[in-house]
Amino acid sequence: MKLIPARDTCRSISPWILWLAMFYGLWALFVSSYNLWDTVAEHWPMALSMAIGSYAAGSTPMGGGTVGFPVLVLLFDMPASLGRDFSFAVQSIGMVSASIFIFCRRQLLAWSMLRGALLGSLLATPLGILHFAPLVPELWVKLSFAVIWGSFGILHLYRLREITGHDHAGDPRCPKDFRVGLMLGAISGFAAVSVTGVGIDMVIYAALVLLSRVDLKVAIPTSVVIMAFSSVVGVVVKSVAGDWQPGVLGNWLAAAPVVALGAPLGVFVVGLIGRKPTLLVVALLCIVQLVWTCISERATLGVAGTAVALVSVLVCLAGFEALRQLGLRRERERTQAAESDVDIPLNQLAPGS
Repeated sequence: MKLIPARDTCRSISPWILWLAMFYGLWALFVSSYNLWDTVAEHWPMALSMAIGSYAAGSTPMGGGTVGFPVLVLLFDMPASLGRDFSFAVQSIGMVSASIFIFCRRQLLAWSMLRGALLGSLLATPLGILHFAPLVPELWVKLSFAVIWGSFGILHLYRLREITGHDHAGDPRCPKDFRVGLMLGAISGFAAVSVTGVGIDMVIYAALVLLSRVDLKVAIPTSVVIMAFSSVVGVVVKSVAGDWQPGVLGNWLAAAPVVALGAPLGVFVVGLIGRKPTLLVVALLCIVQLVWTCISERATLGVAGTAVALVSVLVCLAGFEALRQLGLRRERERTQAAESDVDIPLNQLAPGS
């Protein structure tokens, strides 16, 4: 293995180091100017929780809000809308930091699908935040989150070996992948990100590993970048509209310094220990929060509501399987095209040719 000199390594990540210096400087200046050190200390449980959440954000196709949301909503019994707004705020630091680190390391990304997803999210996420999310009751925000990530966890329990076995890097100029990314980015930005603060990363990741059969080393960094972008869009829209939930600032002040380092750490560490153990643990946590949500809300949901939640999980799993079947068909077509694009054997050439 070729060793990279420490000087070259430092030079390659210098934009990320500059970003960290700028962020920590502005954060300290803000906290000091408004004497908010007591507020930061008061919200230490969220900082501790996001130490785990930010690692998951950088090493898996899960935004940091995937941990922050259930901690605030299920553990601290806060409104689901607060969990969503906190997801936007904290991911705009942690996942942006991880994305800058990914770009500095020049990791491969599925650019064709990513470009489509970026455009779809840019167009649809603001519309969802302004016009769709306000119509969704708090309970259904909580259930939407539980269903989306519960189905993601179940998928990985029975497809983990297959998903971790892909070695395709993807076609950076595939028009089909661009169209898929555009459609899924728009749908998930409007219906998932605007409501829960997360989701587009999982949807694009699922399309990459199930439909395009892309290597996890490409799919996961791509999902990190699209979630970072969507979070920044969410922060901008929320700030312009002046529609932040009370309580976001205190939790963000405590968690932001942690996630700025935690998410890039996840990007780095997972390259050393492998992704399968991390994905397995995360899948189990996703299923636990689904069960937890259904149990904690059983009085409100009743039998009918619980049945709707479980059927929704089955619908999500059916969608994943449909993507997988299309992906298997595309993989066969790609293999056949590669086999047909071979040189004609010499003994089949006409004399004198």
